[in-house]
Amino acid sequence: TLKITTFRFPVAFHHVHLSHRLPVCLSEVLMNTKMETSDLRWTNHPADDPQWDEVSGLDDESNSVRTYEICTPDSPSSYWLRTRWIPRRAATTIYVEIRFSMMECSGLNRRHCKETFNLYYYQSDSDEATPTHPSWMENPYTKVSTVAADHLRRIGGDRRSNVKLLRLDQLRGAGLYLAFQTQGACMALLSVRVFYRKCPTLHRAFASFPETIPHSLVEQAQGVCVENAVTPPGEQSRPPTMLCGEDGQWVGQPTSSCACRPGYEAGETDVRCRACPSGQFKAASGPGGCGPCPANSNTLIPGSAYCPCRPGYHRADSDPPHTACTRPPSAPRSIVSQINDTSVTLEWSEPLERGGRGDLTYTVLCSLCGTGLVASCSPCDDSVLYRPAQRGLTHRRVVVWGLRPHTKYTFTIQSMNGVSALSQSEPASDRVNVTTSRDVPAPVSGLRRVAASETSLSLEWNVPVLQNQYQILDYQLRYSPKYVSSRSSSVVLTGLQRAGQYQVQVRARSQAGYGSFSAESSFNTLPDGVGHSQMALTGVLVSMAILLLIAIVIVAVYCYRRRVKDSEVNDKTGHYQMGQTMKVYIDPFTYEDPNEAVREFAKEIEASFVKIEEVIGAGEFGEVCRGRLRVPGRKENYVAIKTLKGGYTEKQRRDFLSEASIMGQFQHPNIIHLEGVITTSCPVMILTEFMENGALDSFLRMNDGQFTTIQLVGMLRGIAAGMKYLADMSFVHRDLAARNILVNSNLVCKVSDFGLSRFLTENSSDPTYTSSLGGKIPIRWTAPEAIAYRKFTSASDAWSYGIVMWEVMSYGERPYWDMSNQDVINAIEQDYRLPPPPDCPSSLHALMLDCWQKERANRPRFCDVVASLDRLIRNPVSLKVTHQDGPSPSQPLLDQRVPPPLSACGSVSEWLRAIKMERYEQSFLQAGFTSLDVVSQINTEDLLRVGVTLAGHQKKILSSIQTLRIHKAPPTLLY
Repeated sequence: TLKITTFRFPVAFHHVHLSHRLPVCLSEVLMNTKMETSDLRWTNHPADDPQWDEVSGLDDESNSVRTYEICTPDSPSSYWLRTRWIPRRAATTIYVEIRFSMMECSGLNRRHCKETFNLYYYQSDSDEATPTHPSWMENPYTKVSTVAADHLRRIGGDRRSNVKLLRLDQLRGAGLYLAFQTQGACMALLSVRVFYRKCPTLHRAFASFPETIPHSLVEQAQGVCVENAVTPPGEQSRPPTMLCGEDGQWVGQPTSSCACRPGYEAGETDVRCRACPSGQFKAASGPGGCGPCPANSNTLIPGSAYCPCRPGYHRADSDPPHTACTRPPSAPRSIVSQINDTSVTLEWSEPLERGGRGDLTYTVLCSLCGTGLVASCSPCDDSVLYRPAQRGLTHRRVVVWGLRPHTKYTFTIQSMNGVSALSQSEPASDRVNVTTSRDVPAPVSGLRRVAASETSLSLEWNVPVLQNQYQILDYQLRYSPKYVSSRSSSVVLTGLQRAGQYQVQVRARSQAGYGSFSAESSFNTLPDGVGHSQMALTGVLVSMAILLLIAIVIVAVYCYRRRVKDSEVNDKTGHYQMGQTMKVYIDPFTYEDPNEAVREFAKEIEASFVKIEEVIGAGEFGEVCRGRLRVPGRKENYVAIKTLKGGYTEKQRRDFLSEASIMGQFQHPNIIHLEGVITTSCPVMILTEFMENGALDSFLRMNDGQFTTIQLVGMLRGIAAGMKYLADMSFVHRDLAARNILVNSNLVCKVSDFGLSRFLTENSSDPTYTSSLGGKIPIRWTAPEAIAYRKFTSASDAWSYGIVMWEVMSYGERPYWDMSNQDVINAIEQDYRLPPPPDCPSSLHALMLDCWQKERANRPRFCDVVASLDRLIRNPVSLKVTHQDGPSPSQPLLDQRVPPPLSACGSVSEWLRAIKMERYEQSFLQAGFTSLDVVSQINTEDLLRVGVTLAGHQKKILSSIQTLRIHKAPPTLLY
């Protein structure tokens, strides 16, 4: 019998080096035989020939320990030893530390002696093992490793033991058994320790992490920010995380690091945030420290994120917290007025105190003052105009005109800055009194009817009294939209409607100019006389028929709307009954009272919810402004505001609000969205969503060449989707053009401008053509049948869409260039069509030509257009095929409209104007490019030096220069 003596030696652990590894780790012991004081009661196999003997011994500290010994060098059989069930707890990776001694086989001189043993484990959810279950073989057991001794004992030699550390990972059961198997080994199990590692509690980067059991190399442990610390802006939904390594050590740095919140700064270490002391603040979360309060502010509360202003001082909403508090400016000084007839020029000096700000502006207020002992003043009306503006002036000069002659006015100049609105007192101001002096005639009085017939009115009035040497030259009458001149104080108006009512005004003109119009007077023409009884009977019958027809239409519309509403109520899934899947547009002019259409389709908004910030344009009915809409309970957002100027007629008000009645029926991401209307106060307003990039045509011209073809096709797809929606609702736009497409900050294009009455002239930016039926239409965008016969349909909108495609692909170029409207009509009748813009894909120009089919039935529907563009977007390779050979020879008329090359101009300035690049004229001349010979040698680097940075502009200029290099034409050749 061999006697095996156990002894200890130091254990060395070898770790894999990881960056930023923390030196501390914890372990949780699941089993340790050194701590057992009684029999281990492990299971031997085979049971009828147990070879593993449990014996007692002493460890290095002379403590009694239980060990197992076996020595079978003469037998090739397998002998197993299985531990009791070991609960796994929460660990998925555990470690087995085995201390053992092993006899050297050469000293024993036995045939079947081995110097290794095997370690197995078996997982189970409960203590279910028996002497016969599970079977004593590698499957169902899982082999961990074959363990070999580093130090072998010889008989009579040194006492040296071995320590092996083995890892079991990806464990799933609630517990496991360990099994030791030998075949001819002579060894002793001195101790077995089973444990798992965990990362200790950690405070780092203002985050706290609890004790964590590692699960995998990629799973992050979640922590929380320490007190008074938060995650940085933009990461509120991501708590701090950190990797707990499998060896129980934290690895790296926390992700989504926490930072001290506003009002708090880092302490001596990165584990605590301390409050800013009194008199200091910290505005934002982050690594920065507290700082002293800005000028004119202070805080007595520790932990302040901002410093409140001292009394009398303020911060504007746009001022960051670290700026000094300021106050409103003092009054402007030394107002000087210069009167020129009925206009006044006002100039003034800067206030003595600007309030500590640089955003000083001025506002001019006008008051009309009466005469007499007690003179009362009232604000001036809309007829008074200001140049450059009435409010927001940055220069100290303004011209006021449109004043009445011989009238006393008071002008108040207010100085304001960014905090004036926050002050409870009125803005500081100074005022000046002026009296106009223009000797125009006084207003006409005594307008009266002398005689009347069915189609005419005879009017007369009093001759105004003149206070100067001037004589009355003539008079001007205004009724409906017409004007009539008369040299006497009477007139006969002819061509009027029977039984019609007319509002008439009159004014006189002298050498000094026109006076102001008189107040409106109402006059009626006579109905038909008795001699026209047969005609009257016919008129009555016609009127009755018209009334009956109107009644039928009203009843039909009411029933239709009722059916639509009932179908919407009965079908909660959103599908309309009777196969109707899209609601149909309802013309607001079919309502007997158009105001009812406004109330039904447009939401009324309180005027107090709207704040107008600046004027951004002018419309047919008044100014177009940008403002902010703040409805209680909703997020504030920017809106575009159309206003109805004062002095409007009821018809103008009805026409103005009709656009809101139309827009309110549309809900589509590519249709401009109506926010609501304001009709209960002045001015009347229409509020729509605000589109940051404005109209598509001007936006493209400003960004010439800056977009990819896919981006341009995406814009076209959005416009087509909006038009498909309108076509499905049976709505015909009639004025589809790039100028009526608005673009937001995300390059989303939306169809807009649904007004039915538009004021278009030959001199406007979109000239029109008057057809034989009367009325004006935009010729360059309108289908032939709409020009000739006023047949507006979705097919005519498809023609207009083809023109919009051409505008987009040419970056806002004017369709048909400088051709006259009549030339355009003649060219279209002769089957001429616009050539493809430069670098335009052939597939897109083919779609344009489809839209320009003469027969409207052959034009694609908007659903087909959307499908075609979707196919091109999914197959971008098809967008790379362009016209390589230039325009087709079948288009000589339109080809002549291409901008001329460099060789066709006589000077650099003329050439730049010809290619619409005149904005660079001064830059070219200052850079020394003063002759066409020098310009012909320019390359891309020269253009960048001159300041031509837009790729589209570079391409246009170089293309024109390249023509000169090829043809070598003389620079004075006339085009």
